[in-house]
Amino acid sequence: MNDNNRFYIESLGVPQYSSPLELSTVKGDRIFNFVSESDRLVFDPSVQYYNQCLNDGEAPICMEKAGPRQNIFFDAKNTTAAIVTCGGLCPGINNVIRGLVMALHYFYGIKKIIGIPYGYEGLNPEKGHDFVELTPDKVKDIHQFGGTYLGSSRGAQDVSVMVDTLEKNHVDMLFAIGGDGTLKGVNAIGEEIAKRNGKISVVGIPKTIDNDIDLIDESFGFETAFDVASPILRDAHNEATGAYNGISIIKLMGRDSGFIAASAALAMPVVNFVLIPEMDFSLEGEEGFLKVLEKRLQEKKHAVIVVAEGAGQQLFKDRKMVKDASGNVQHEDIGVFLKEKIIEFFKGKRPVTIKYIDPSYIVRCAPANSRDSVYCSRLAYHAVHGAMAGKTKFVASRINNRYVYVPITEVTKKRKKIDVEGEFWFSVLQSTGQPFFLG
Repeated sequence: MNDNNRFYIESLGVPQYSSPLELSTVKGDRIFNFVSESDRLVFDPSVQYYNQCLNDGEAPICMEKAGPRQNIFFDAKNTTAAIVTCGGLCPGINNVIRGLVMALHYFYGIKKIIGIPYGYEGLNPEKGHDFVELTPDKVKDIHQFGGTYLGSSRGAQDVSVMVDTLEKNHVDMLFAIGGDGTLKGVNAIGEEIAKRNGKISVVGIPKTIDNDIDLIDESFGFETAFDVASPILRDAHNEATGAYNGISIIKLMGRDSGFIAASAALAMPVVNFVLIPEMDFSLEGEEGFLKVLEKRLQEKKHAVIVVAEGAGQQLFKDRKMVKDASGNVQHEDIGVFLKEKIIEFFKGKRPVTIKYIDPSYIVRCAPANSRDSVYCSRLAYHAVHGAMAGKTKFVASRINNRYVYVPITEVTKKRKKIDVEGEFWFSVLQSTGQPFFLG
């Protein structure tokens, strides 16, 4: 059944103010046009879906096009905005903060912008974190640095307390920059606001270095992550080839999805094995990883192994389920485990020299590269346009290479993972030469 309400974006009410943006409503006058509420983009652009809609006589499932509206909900001179960053660090957070502040101040004339320190903790008065005043002058250079200007934290806070804080400080719109848990949190804040008949717009800007937010093309900071990781792989290859039977093991971030490991290996094609959470593999047996590695050393005398942090968790016996403050399962250290198993396997067989490298926290703290910087700014601008129009509980995102607004609930239903039967993973296998199956 065709569900055309799937991507419906909730609104705080009818926009009654004219936008201060001097844009156009006429095509061909060489001025950017306001985006109409009727502007929609088809979610599935495939010919198969097109033919299915024709055969069924149904309209295609569409998403709202992102961009500035001619009429806005908030009176800018009396509006207060707030920004919060949550979860792990990721390249580009400061770019998004800067983009939000600049858009709010210069596009719409909003003068009061609050920075919420240390994630959702900053909305809990008991934590004792003071708000930060955000101005263009304060944030104008922060895009040159990694990390987050506002600080971050993991874990949930009482939703009712957080909404009380927003109301007490007369916040009209809240921008939350974060991953799956952050987005679910800001959606819960939006639901509590709705229960109180409040008029606060809550907006999510998807952030996850692992690129595991569902539906969207790519998370900001992801490209920078594998860009920074690529020269590390190059240097690890130099280490491996510098020794007889040299082995370099590089552990990269990727709790449940192996996009960084796979993309970095494609970007720097000196990698011989990529191990990701989406693939099951065994160490033992004729087709197990250790035997395949042995064959590689026999033929080439060196090997470069990239492993995502969440790979191979099935190999740990008596594993206990422990979660961090964000509710994520804490994985065992597959990198150290792999190193120990390789040493054990080759003991008495052949001498090996192993270098183990874990650059994860260097990668995630890097400043955004040029392409990510562009992406971050555009996401920030679209988030501001949507919030000013009174839209709420949505994320500003890019899907099918077009900027759209999508309900938070749609992107948090599941995590995006590599399709091991898809063309992307096939490209990785072609680049590395590793078998289709290991064990």
